[in-house]
Order: sequence, then C-alpha cells, then structure tokens
Amino acid sequence: MYTDWKKKFAFIFSGQLFSILTTSMVQFSIIWHLTETTQSAVVLMIASLVGFLPQALLGPFIGVWLDRWNRKLTMIAADGAIALFSLALGLYYYFGEPGLGFVYLVLMARSIASSFHAPAFQAAIPLIAPPDQLTRVAGWQQMVFSASTVLGPALGIAVYSATSLGAVLLLDVAGALIANIMLMLVKIPQPKSEAAERPQFLAEFKLGWQTFIQVKPVVIITVATAVFSIAFMPLGTLFPFMTLSHFGRGGYSASLVEAVFSAGMIIGGLLLSVVASRWKDISYIVMSMVVMGVTCVASGVISREAFVVFVILSFLMGAAAPFFNGPYMAMIQRAYDPAMLGRVISLVTSIMLLSSPIGLLMAGPIVDKYGIQSWFLGCGIVTVLTGVVLFVLSKRLHVPERESESAASSAE
Repeated sequence: MYTDWKKKFAFIFSGQLFSILTTSMVQFSIIWHLTETTQSAVVLMIASLVGFLPQALLGPFIGVWLDRWNRKLTMIAADGAIALFSLALGLYYYFGEPGLGFVYLVLMARSIASSFHAPAFQAAIPLIAPPDQLTRVAGWQQMVFSASTVLGPALGIAVYSATSLGAVLLLDVAGALIANIMLMLVKIPQPKSEAAERPQFLAEFKLGWQTFIQVKPVVIITVATAVFSIAFMPLGTLFPFMTLSHFGRGGYSASLVEAVFSAGMIIGGLLLSVVASRWKDISYIVMSMVVMGVTCVASGVISREAFVVFVILSFLMGAAAPFFNGPYMAMIQRAYDPAMLGRVISLVTSIMLLSSPIGLLMAGPIVDKYGIQSWFLGCGIVTVLTGVVLFVLSKRLHVPERESESAASSAE
C-alpha cells in the first residue's frame, strides 16, 4: 500500500512549492495593497473574514462530497478554480482599479475552492504515508510551506512595487498549473466508500459528526484549538499593520517580518521532522502554544524603537508554529479511518475557521480604538492560558490509533 511513498511526496511537495510560493505572494500583496490604500484595520478584517467564512460554513458539508469523490481529482479541480479567480482579478487590475466589493468577491470565491482543496489534501496524506510517519510528513509539509512563504512576501512586494498587483496575481496562475502537473504524476489510492448505492447526504453528514465525537481527546484538543484560533488567527492579517502603525516602517520591513516568521517555520518544521517520535503529539502542541503565547505577550509590550526585537520574536513564534499544526493534524489522521477523513478534517477545519471570524470581528474595532499592541498582548495571554489547561489535561488524553492497513484499498 505504501510503495514509494517518499517518491510520491517528493512530486507532490515539489509542485506545492510553486503553488504556495505564488499564493503567498498574492496574499501578502493584497493585504499590503489594502493596508497602503485604506490604512484601516476594519478593511483588513473584512478581507480576512470573506476569505475565512466560506470555508468555515461549507466545510462540514463539503466533507461528505470529499469522501465520495476522487481526492486527487478534487485537488486538481480546486487548484484550477483558484487559478481562474486569480486570473480574473489580475486582468481587472491591468484594466483598472477594482472596487473593494470585487476584491472581496474574488477572495470569497478563492476561499470556496480552498475549502475543497485543503481537506482533500490532508485526507489523502494517510493514504500515501504509513501511520507511524504522519508526524514526520507533517514536518516536511511545514518545511515546504515555510520555504515558499519565506520568499513569498519579499518576492510579492518586489513584483508589486515594480509592476502591479495584477502581475502578482498572474504569477499565481502559473504556480497552480505547475502544482497540478506534478500532482497528475502521482498515483493516490482511493479509500473504499461506505456509502450505499444511493447515498443519503444527511445520513453521511451525521455519521461524520458521530465519528468525530467518538474520539474524546481529539474533541477536547479541538475545543482548545478553537479558543486559540479566536486569539491568534487575526495576527496573520495584523502583522503588516503592526509594522506600519506601531513601528512606522514600510513594505520592505513588513515583508522582512513575514520572511523571518516563515524562516522560523522552516527551522521548526525541520526540527519536527527530526524529533517527530521523541514525545507525544500533545506535548509538542502544549509547548508550541506556550512559546507562541509568550512571544505575543512580549510583542505587545515592546517600544516603537524595538523593531529588531519584534523581528526576533517573530522568528521564535514561527519556529513554534509547526509543533502545533503538524502534530495536531497527524493526531487526527491516525485516529480516524481514511474513508471518513474528508468529513472529519472538514469538520475540524470549519470549527477552527468559525472561531477565526469571531477573532477578526473583535480585532478590527479593538485595534482601531486601543492600538495594534493591545491585540498582541491579549492574544499572548489567552494562548498561554490555553496551553496551560491542555498541559494539566494532557496526562489523561490518550488518542487511539486506527488499524493502518485495511482502510485504503481500491486504486485510483
């Protein structure tokens, strides 16, 4: 079943390197463009909200379809749709400046396509890699993601400054095409569907929810993750605003912070791939939350002259992130049958994403009224406290692992 699994991931991650790189360029360029042209945290929060909300609302229902459909073809179709929307927005910027409404519409459409791609990819991983290697693969995935995003902001601001946002968006189309070509070269087993000949959507949806809640430790950690997401997720949008409003610096300084954060994630992903089997997954998660929380608290109290300190804190924050994301997803991939993973992962993703808009809706007004540092400080306190609670509960949390070989049997 797991023949040449390392070679398969080499092909997949090679393509994803280009796709994530260009996507990172687009995301940073759009956020910086909105930051520069509006200088409003509320506008940034709305842009992030329309990017999160479709995935959050559609996720649980999309999971049912993901478990019915071929996961590789789903990823290819979703990536192609994202490229199409990038092309539409890129052409608009070439012919004129689109209004905020059109930008929000395209971000929403990209989000809908992403709601199919991301869980399909995560649900396909345990069909390729052995169960005891899932945390290590998660480390590789974090490294690839970080290697792309470390260059993305710098390249994005360079292309944006030299040409236009439209040019950056057109590069995203090329990145998606390369990712799809590499994915076509990989054979991914398809899990045997448990659905009847005439599948009942609501029954399958209910089965996915029942499957998820059966593993109580995952449910507890997911609730903690939701609390963490409310506080932490807005920072992805607020980093450029912190650079501009608190430190009074421009686009290249903002891209430096993003690059340093991503460099930290590369180091963290490398360390995770090396030490993946040393500790339990829950131990890595707790450690990550505490480190990220402490660095957020420190960012919330430093002076305007301490930009270098903020850069160092951003590196440490980035280095801690893979130790949360990787083990958490590997824990889920081990605990559930591959035939149900589309529903479970989509459901978990939706829970996290539904938490994120709460944070985004809170962050905009708070930052506009009390300043950007207030959110960093509050986020750090909440994150540390959540990590402490998980540490107290960690000795009771034992996540059962599925039987590895039986679930994915039919070939693509």
